[in-house]
Amino acid sequence: MLVGVATAAQRFDDPTGAKEAVGLMAEALVSAADDAGNSGLLGRLDQVRVTKGTWGYPDPARWVADAAGASQARSYLADVGILQTAVMGDTAAAIASGSADVVAVVGGEAKYRGLRASITGIDAPDTDQGGAEPDSFVTPHGMIISRAEIDTGLVMATHHYAMIENARRYADGHTIEEHRDEVAGLWARFAQIAAANPDAWFRDGLDATAIATPENGNRWLAWPYTKWHNSQWNVDQAAALIFCSAGTAQALGISTDHWVFPWAAAESNYMVPVTERPELHRSPGFAYAGRALADHVGMAPNEADHIDLYSCFPIAVRTQALELYIDLDRDLTVTGGMTWAGGPLNNYVIQAAVKMAQVLRADPGSTGLVTSISGMITKQGASLWSAEPPAQPFASLDVSDAVAAELQPKPYRTGDGEQAEVVSYTVIWGREGPERAVAIGEFPDGARTLLVSAVPAVMSAAAAGEFCGCRVVAGADGSFTPVD
Repeated sequence: MLVGVATAAQRFDDPTGAKEAVGLMAEALVSAADDAGNSGLLGRLDQVRVTKGTWGYPDPARWVADAAGASQARSYLADVGILQTAVMGDTAAAIASGSADVVAVVGGEAKYRGLRASITGIDAPDTDQGGAEPDSFVTPHGMIISRAEIDTGLVMATHHYAMIENARRYADGHTIEEHRDEVAGLWARFAQIAAANPDAWFRDGLDATAIATPENGNRWLAWPYTKWHNSQWNVDQAAALIFCSAGTAQALGISTDHWVFPWAAAESNYMVPVTERPELHRSPGFAYAGRALADHVGMAPNEADHIDLYSCFPIAVRTQALELYIDLDRDLTVTGGMTWAGGPLNNYVIQAAVKMAQVLRADPGSTGLVTSISGMITKQGASLWSAEPPAQPFASLDVSDAVAAELQPKPYRTGDGEQAEVVSYTVIWGREGPERAVAIGEFPDGARTLLVSAVPAVMSAAAAGEFCGCRVVAGADGSFTPVD
């Protein structure tokens, strides 16, 4: 069960007064033990698990454990690409099986500190751990982004999510204006929730017009996304969760008011690059994860009283809601989401789990759904929680094989003067304006291809009207020309 939760944050314009990421993580871990009401938990930690961020520490869990007075704990590092649902689910499963007794899951970033160091020219280095290595290092298998996507310059999450968003608009049959207003309205509701969250990084509560309009610093990044549609990762935030067995919690006198039970977790690790997905706007992994949770606990994810959907971009939320049958009109976050509450890389779900635990403690008998994503909705995870014990033992469920059986990738090839239909597209902006239009095309034989145009008239047309469903001629050099 989860017995201690805490976050840590800082916001110093002078980076010399700021802790680095491992310092924030250690602060959060100590605070999580204080939250449980017993600092003795730290001396009984079997393992400290850290999810990797943008920093370069080779063994951050060892630094955090030593700083928190838990030098006996083994260190563990989960690489980027490992679902945070998996890290938490494996932790709960280890405790349920008796192979571990007390485990901490920790993550954090200090990118705002780094940003301020760059702006001010003040040196603020991170701790050099030399040749340290974690006791356990878990890495993903396979590539989240395909070689063709990398070669085309599609390396930023913004680019991929923008194309998924445009594919969803076309599938829904919405106009450009209808889609713009729907997405901005959704994100404005997230902003309002963040405005009421004292731990949120941005609490200005921007409205839909401000989110949708590219002015006042809210520049285009990848059409139809502006800056305020995107996860904001220049934050100094950390979070920690302490799990332990019921026997240990009782022995240490931890109040049952602090107990939060993971009921079940489900994940899919089957990876298909965005370009090769049969339907860009769908995610069978979430559908299967939702059904697996429902089968195990006897309650569908959309029946949870409180929800926090992974919110790196609006389409991530909209896709999860579609696959899990969740009404978009209800509150879909307890934090305010990754644009407003803050999106520290590979750590947001731990932040959300802290907030969800606090919400569930304050609402006895209620249930909570927390989801996670890795990559470009490439891997999917979901977990159900409650302050009430479950009717069945905890289970960590892997639906990867079922997803693989359904989600058959499209073949990929290049063309030479052939016509292709645009499956989706985006226009990528730089600070000086649009730089290139990128389209995913599908040939009559069903094969996919990636195409690029830097022709100003093409970029303008792609950002002004619906380009999905249009026909283009694919050049041998990877360029494209619209068919009149």
